[in-house]
Amino acid sequence: MDDPGIKKQNWDVNETELFLEILKDLDMKKCLDGRKVRNNKLFKVAHRRMTAAGYHRTVDQLKFRWKLLKSAYYKCKREPNLPAPTKIQGWWRYEKTMIAIMESRHPLLGAGVNSVRNDEVTEDSDGEASMPHWPQPCPDNTAQNLGLIIKMDPEMDSQLKIGFIGAGNMAFGIAKGILSGNALPANIKVSAPSSRNLGRFQELGVAVTHSNEEVVSGSDLVFVAVKPHLVAPVLTEISEHVTERHIIVSVAAGVTLATLEELLPENSVAIRLMPNLPCLVQEGALLFARGSHAKQEDGALLRSLLHRCGLVEEGPEAWIDIHTGLSGSGVAFVYLFAEALAEGAVKMGMPSALAHSIASQTVLGAGKLLRESGKHPAQLRSEVCTPGGTTIYGLHTLEQGGLRAATMSAVESATQRARELGRK
Repeated sequence: MDDPGIKKQNWDVNETELFLEILKDLDMKKCLDGRKVRNNKLFKVAHRRMTAAGYHRTVDQLKFRWKLLKSAYYKCKREPNLPAPTKIQGWWRYEKTMIAIMESRHPLLGAGVNSVRNDEVTEDSDGEASMPHWPQPCPDNTAQNLGLIIKMDPEMDSQLKIGFIGAGNMAFGIAKGILSGNALPANIKVSAPSSRNLGRFQELGVAVTHSNEEVVSGSDLVFVAVKPHLVAPVLTEISEHVTERHIIVSVAAGVTLATLEELLPENSVAIRLMPNLPCLVQEGALLFARGSHAKQEDGALLRSLLHRCGLVEEGPEAWIDIHTGLSGSGVAFVYLFAEALAEGAVKMGMPSALAHSIASQTVLGAGKLLRESGKHPAQLRSEVCTPGGTTIYGLHTLEQGGLRAATMSAVESATQRARELGRK
């Protein structure tokens, strides 16, 4: 016979309400951001509390129930006018609690900061678990956590509706990176005035259109990936469709946050992003700056979404134009150097195809070693040189040709040009 203490297999409303209250209590005590991934330990604590209340679920059942509830929450968030999710009995009774959990924004605790109550001592022990007690408010440690990379909930990426206005290389590279993570092709849509570049997006399973308004209306986060001179007419066109739920991310060189916010409706969330071409192979270097209405969690969401594209960093807007000169244009400077390396080898008698293959591998290997070693470029350079050897002779020739000064001037010129574009 079945144990009379075991509740029925299907979840009833009271059981779900209790489960959510437990999660809400644990989140508050741990000062968790509502979208932060909940680890196995938290579900074990919840499991003990549920058992103490007479509900005998496994930890895996609790995790699965939470996944269903999150999916229902995200669906209601995206489409608030649709009927309640049919798979969740009694959704209307605990929708408010789900919102309280998912939209809480407690400051994340840094190292050395303790929450008011220590769950590891009181509830991970073998003793009987107690029922929820509301803790004191979390200490505000925002300032000391600005550099913290927030681990976002993968469910958020998979449910997020993403749009691209523009179908060029930058948009394609970012889309490939996003799709290599948790985002689903069905949740991405791309618009462009012609069909010339849309085919490669369709090969990824992404929907395409010629309507910018359609992209914005069906998206939560929109990448504006058009040429700088097209940003103003595009934002003017879509402005009436932009709401408070949208995050608008511009990847146009030189277009400032002030310009974006002036063209968008009041209080719109705008972010300025500068990627580079290696995003196409998920080895990009991306820097973004948040507008005056973009919160820290908006930046964390963007970082989580783009982390498969390469290195993603946040900084003040003043750095964006410098990043354009350093990394956006810098990619072309590296290509020029690789080309010159290969041509030097061709001059000395090596076949062209082999010379270019070895040059590209040399640049790749040098870059990887530089990144992974953590050493200063000058230190690695000195490690290659031997007294009276080939490398020091070659470096002397490069210095005579002004390579160092020319490269610094190239970054400066590209940065200044980016600033000029921002003033137009």
